[in-house]
Amino acid sequence: MGSCLSAYEAMDAINWVNQQRTNPKGDLWIRDYGDFSRCYLYGSANGSNMVFFVSLKAYEQQLGLAGIILNQPMFGGERRTKSEIEFATDELFPFPVFDLMWHFALPKGVNRDHRYCNPIMEGPHMRLISGLGRCLVIGFGEDRMIDRQQDFVTLLAHSGVNVEACFDDVGFHNIHMVDPRRAEVVINLMREFMI
Repeated sequence: MGSCLSAYEAMDAINWVNQQRTNPKGDLWIRDYGDFSRCYLYGSANGSNMVFFVSLKAYEQQLGLAGIILNQPMFGGERRTKSEIEFATDELFPFPVFDLMWHFALPKGVNRDHRYCNPIMEGPHMRLISGLGRCLVIGFGEDRMIDRQQDFVTLLAHSGVNVEACFDDVGFHNIHMVDPRRAEVVINLMREFMI
């Protein structure tokens, strides 16, 4: 197992929140003021990838998430896409760095077409996708993963998921972390999606 896959155990956190709802000795603030019908999961970059797979587990356990928000989800695959080739020499995220990250994150002995990297590929997760709640996918045109993000939105739509896609031609991966105006745009998209 890759060294980063323990992050996929985020189900423990979701289960804890769910237990607060039913446990008389649970967290009073969460139980008395939390609206469990409006629970959304949010992830950015590799966090979006994790949120997607955790939400599938939550659906399988019938935990009833209202939806997920995937901000510039990080996906990959063995076959290079047009956008990956176009931005292959990105100063912050060149191919060797990108590939090394997947090498450490994926289970030993698998390639980048494993479902954790490339959710478009067939796998046991496919049967669960149609049960997802609402989904917002945000992306930017100068992100090397934009083609994969758009393919992912197509997969969700074809699976019957209520998906909203907000793609802006201008902007690079994680632009919201360095440009306050883009951060405000992302926050507003999320707010409008959840209300």
